[in-house]
Amino acid sequence: MERVLAAALLVALLLSSLATAGSSDTSSALRAAYQQPPERWPAPWIDAEVDYVELGALALPVAGTKAELGRRLFHDGRLAADGAPACAGCHQPQHGWSIPAAVARGHGGRLGRRNPPSLYAAAWQARFGWDGAGAGLAAQALLPLTLAHEMGNDSLEQVLARIRSDTAFVASFREHFGEGGIGAAELGDALAAFLRSLEKPSRFDRFAAGDFRQLSDPEIEGLHLFRTKARCANCHFGPLLTDGGFHNLGIAFFGEPSADLGRYLVTGRRADAGAFRTASLRHVAESAPYMHNGLFRTLEGVINLYDRGGGETWARNPAEAAHPLYMAIARKSPHLRPLGLTDAEKAALLAFLSAL
Repeated sequence: MERVLAAALLVALLLSSLATAGSSDTSSALRAAYQQPPERWPAPWIDAEVDYVELGALALPVAGTKAELGRRLFHDGRLAADGAPACAGCHQPQHGWSIPAAVARGHGGRLGRRNPPSLYAAAWQARFGWDGAGAGLAAQALLPLTLAHEMGNDSLEQVLARIRSDTAFVASFREHFGEGGIGAAELGDALAAFLRSLEKPSRFDRFAAGDFRQLSDPEIEGLHLFRTKARCANCHFGPLLTDGGFHNLGIAFFGEPSADLGRYLVTGRRADAGAFRTASLRHVAESAPYMHNGLFRTLEGVINLYDRGGGETWARNPAEAAHPLYMAIARKSPHLRPLGLTDAEKAALLAFLSAL
């Protein structure tokens, strides 16, 4: 606790000194503070219970030839029951491996319930989806194939039979997996190999690695705000820019037709009601709209939500107030609080997010 209080005091002193200086002096001071290795950056404003890891450049894996097989499968509509959509239909490469809509249309034109998560950083995740139901990259890659509202197959065997009918796929699977045939394990492995190849360096990666020309002065101010006054780094930290956890932001809309209980639907734990997985912010500017339900069309909307201290949950009648889950879903993450960001600070924070 003493370490946290000391860090908060240092942050407050730095912000105070910068506020009384001219804008040029402010930019120079912040650039000097951040043009050094991340372990020497100003202390972040981090809550005591957070197992914080400093932001930094992500080391990227080298993609093998199996990723090319996975890429072809990912873009092939024959993996779906009626020839569409391909995996790439709901995770579009030109849109940050998500879609420019709140929810996607799957098999038979059925609308999904949640926004397709971006696939950047998927290779490093332990849990998948907004509620963390999936575990294991290969298993998660196979899951949509047999969901009625996504790719609509009755069984994986239907998918495998179509792949086995393509001589080019048969040859590629034999090249990478030998003569054992094409089974679910091999299909999942190939798709996972492709997913591991999706990451790319960001300007922030290059900055954190020592190329300090990559960030402008406003973006460096946004970096500082991200780690201090805006409190983003309490949940978005480390090279992956996520804590891998689940948090209630007050946007589960309890009692409404659009209500979504999030992680609770997986665990059955009342404390998980309304909590959703912390999305990685890598390349976040590419994949609007945002949140589990695509609630915000822009990052400005997301920033405003956090500036207000998250959303609010109200009981509309006595029956809702008495519901066993009401108190749990009304209890937002303790990391949220009103921030009092100025318009200039919001603009700087937005600039930094666009560099991630």
